[in-house]
Amino acid sequence: MKTSDFYYDLPEELIAQTPADPRDSSRLLVYHRDTKQIEHRIFRDIAEYFHAGDVLVVNRTRVLPARLFGETKNGGKAELLLLKRLCLDEWECLVKPGKKCRMGAEIRINDELSARVVGVTETGERHIRFVYEGAFEDVLSRAGTMPLPPYIHEKLNDPERYQTVYSRENGSAAAPTAGLHFTPELLQTLRDKGVEIVEVLLHVGLGTFRPVKVEDVEKHVMHSEYYEVSEAAAEAVSRAKREGRRVICVGTTSVRTLETVAEPDGTVRAGTGNTSIFLYPPYKMKCCDALITNFHLPESTLLMLVSCLCSREEILQIYQNAVENRYRFFSFGDACLFL
Repeated sequence: MKTSDFYYDLPEELIAQTPADPRDSSRLLVYHRDTKQIEHRIFRDIAEYFHAGDVLVVNRTRVLPARLFGETKNGGKAELLLLKRLCLDEWECLVKPGKKCRMGAEIRINDELSARVVGVTETGERHIRFVYEGAFEDVLSRAGTMPLPPYIHEKLNDPERYQTVYSRENGSAAAPTAGLHFTPELLQTLRDKGVEIVEVLLHVGLGTFRPVKVEDVEKHVMHSEYYEVSEAAAEAVSRAKREGRRVICVGTTSVRTLETVAEPDGTVRAGTGNTSIFLYPPYKMKCCDALITNFHLPESTLLMLVSCLCSREEILQIYQNAVENRYRFFSFGDACLFL
């Protein structure tokens, strides 16, 4: 299968620059896989598609203010994006420009924070050792900025709008954006309807930013990301699968987490670790029965993952329908429900 098989044409004006206000006022495209029918709704209507006993799986990760700007000793500008914590004071980072930040390079962020390059990976990421006093998270909250995707050019006035309302654990370089549409009130509506909400964790890293640069899809290598599935979460999901109840994932990060720990029968095991799972057709989902997600970039690994739910041809037809109906795309865009 070729990367170009997942290309579609998207007018630039359909790339959302600001989040919907309120969160649940974004539009919702509903795709019924059994009948191949499309409905156009508003996200707050999504509760109508849930049944008592459904399990909704959300990713509780929280985005760090992970973008840092600094200067090298010779006065050159440097930009760092925190990707993965390696130990107390060291992080794997994406650094620009890389040529000026070789082994041993020192970077001053501000009066509180400085950095030194102590390693370089095979794919060009830097291992950065930070020097600071106090708690790193406190220093980062003052020195860092929210790492919005490069296609968003508008300033984000409220950083919390790039966090889900259920985000709890710091560690991501990007938001699990399918969850941005939920409000506390909508989640309570689902609970009142008998929906069980289960949390998993996947810290979103470089894979979100890295394009597929090879034409042969099978040769693409995903960057690993840290995940956690608790005993309680694994038991809730596994019990639903055994009883024939639906497991509905919020976002591709929840899908990748569950499919990492899924058994052939769809039940899942508890665990923590790093996953580099790459889902693309003809992969068949073991655990995920339905998916809430945003509209993804052409030729991206996320678009390939969504294509596992039906077919590549169907996905491209759905996306063409969304373009024709002027849906908003990508991180701050509208949502799609695959049933």
